[in-house]
Amino acid sequence: PPPTPADSEASAPGGGDAATAESGGISKKAAKKAAAAAEKEAKKAAKAAEVAARELAQQGGPDPLADRYGDAPLIMSQAQTGTVWTHVKDVDESKIGQTITLRGRVHAVRGKGKSAFLVLRQQTTTVQCVFFVDDVNVSKGMVKYVSNLTKESVVDIVGIVAKPSEGPVLSCTQTDVEMAPSSIRCISRSVPVLPFQLEDAARSETAFEAEDSTYVRVGQDTRLNHRVIDLRTPANQAIFRVQSAVCELFRDALRARDFVEIHTPKLIGGASEGGASVFKLDYMGQPACLAQSPQLYKQMAIESDLERVFEIGPVFRAEDSNTHRHLCEFTGLDMEMAIKEHYFEVLDVLDALFLHMFDGLNERFKHELQVVSQQFPYEPLKYLRPTLRLEFPEGIKMLQDAGVEDVDPLGDLSTAHERTLGELVKQKYDTDFYILHKYPAGARPFYTMPDPSNPDYSNSFDIFIRGEEIISGAQRIHDVELLTKRAVECGIEVHTIQAYIDAFKYGALPHGGCGVGLERVVMLFLGLGNIRKTSMFPRDPRRLAP
Repeated sequence: PPPTPADSEASAPGGGDAATAESGGISKKAAKKAAAAAEKEAKKAAKAAEVAARELAQQGGPDPLADRYGDAPLIMSQAQTGTVWTHVKDVDESKIGQTITLRGRVHAVRGKGKSAFLVLRQQTTTVQCVFFVDDVNVSKGMVKYVSNLTKESVVDIVGIVAKPSEGPVLSCTQTDVEMAPSSIRCISRSVPVLPFQLEDAARSETAFEAEDSTYVRVGQDTRLNHRVIDLRTPANQAIFRVQSAVCELFRDALRARDFVEIHTPKLIGGASEGGASVFKLDYMGQPACLAQSPQLYKQMAIESDLERVFEIGPVFRAEDSNTHRHLCEFTGLDMEMAIKEHYFEVLDVLDALFLHMFDGLNERFKHELQVVSQQFPYEPLKYLRPTLRLEFPEGIKMLQDAGVEDVDPLGDLSTAHERTLGELVKQKYDTDFYILHKYPAGARPFYTMPDPSNPDYSNSFDIFIRGEEIISGAQRIHDVELLTKRAVECGIEVHTIQAYIDAFKYGALPHGGCGVGLERVVMLFLGLGNIRKTSMFPRDPRRLAP
């Protein structure tokens, strides 16, 4: 058949769609497509209106309680209303009959017919909120709205605290009360699909050990890749409160003994402690590195006559150690102090410090310890008063007497040897916490004071929890000639630490101190088995995000 005018126009050079586009209009094809889209949207809107009308008819008209539920406007600091929010942990029998306002996350929700049950979670505590249609406080529309809330959404709930009608609510921490809400507003809605379920991430280790267990275990990498969600589990909430408490108790104990908190540089020239395990960088055209330790600056602070100092700050180690206890960045708890006669003065302070810390955790943070143990069961730490002290040769003898043959009496202990010695100490002395001192000189940093009676050993010490080292410390060399000699022997370029050495030229106070790994202390106190559990956003050889 002959071509139609439209066909001819479309096939003609410069005609059809191109010509229409050039003239600023739209083609017939585009117009047809737009009309079809508009018709589709109109049908969609009509259907939505029909559904809404049907719901209104079922309710007998508009929901009179519609103003009591729904998504809240975005909070942009528009106003302060004077509303008083109650923390979920404070909702108990003393508040029965009171109307309160809560803000928390939707931990779980289920709706059925004219009722809905919502578990509200705030940090480590949960409370059940019960919605029953009565057309006075709760409508069908409210129940439907609640039932469609996504887990982890943030909501505000106003209601009356009541005694549970069917006995204690065993699925919540607040077992003796429940909420009868009259209002619920969604402050921020979570996406419907989570990387993993919180109940899976929070499940007790004992549940996985059962023979017929079919539970899903959330892997470590999955947790760390989505750490913001992982940190919401009750155990993680408690772990980092315990970590905060360790810092608080560390500060309290040292401040009570006239220590001054200092803050030292983390960008330095050369290496803090020698060796190749430093993160090197370019500092305005000069070679530099991240500090492995505040050690040198702590000592300089002592020679500035501060006499007793401590620091809580980041420490960087470029060690390719993919173990359960090593990190490339961790938080160091460091202390240094002038001594009058003997490095045992340092041990006396550390003894009192850790007893204060352990007692404080057990007495003031019982709730947090209990929450951790519910997911990660552990045996409470055993420790003596005063703390057990063993000399390094005594530890070697205990290992040899137990049949350990490959131990070097003038070398450092391997991880396996430390663990075995910890077991032997526990069997003999019934303690998980002890001090091992008089380490071989060859196993310690260049600035460690040698033992005056035997140069093969040094005035140094390590402190252990559950067979793993948490502290390394010593009396420091404060004599310039001896310090320079030891630096050269350890292969350190003296000019890179000349400012440090010069600090001892002008009259030097004898001194000693130590460094403590915060994450390791928390891991071992709680028996957690992996240091990544006690680092909020861990940095190991394979992880640099989030």
